[in-house]
Amino acid sequence: MILISHRGNTNGVNHEKENSISYIEDALNLGFDVEVDVWYHEDNFYLGHDEPKYKTNKTFLQTEGLWCHAKNIDALNHMLEDGKIHCFWHQEDDVTLTSEGYIWTYPNKQLTDNSIAVLPELWKTEIEKPKVAVGICSDYIVRYV
Repeated sequence: MILISHRGNTNGVNHEKENSISYIEDALNLGFDVEVDVWYHEDNFYLGHDEPKYKTNKTFLQTEGLWCHAKNIDALNHMLEDGKIHCFWHQEDDVTLTSEGYIWTYPNKQLTDNSIAVLPELWKTEIEKPKVAVGICSDYIVRYV
């Protein structure tokens, strides 16, 4: 099962640190993949949920284990052009397909054996691994180890 830290969070939400490079690297060093929020603004890539906050570059976004969630269309376009960045776009779609062919599945939507179950803690009363999914993306990813 692929275990993905949501924005670098591993045991609960930390709005002050999430999407920062060091926080992401901490989660990667623990052995988790990490979903990050990516913006393209004024000819540069940035990380940040609600706005471009932490300047970064293509080399960092190419890091193995990153799942890059495009927050604007320019970010998606530039990441897809690169060809080495695992990326996707979604807002409130039931599912979306990542550039590596995984089905990124919105919370509480039907899962398949190729789905990433996103934030199951939002709809499950207990922490448990989904019975059908290839991976989980969670703010509490350590609970799924």
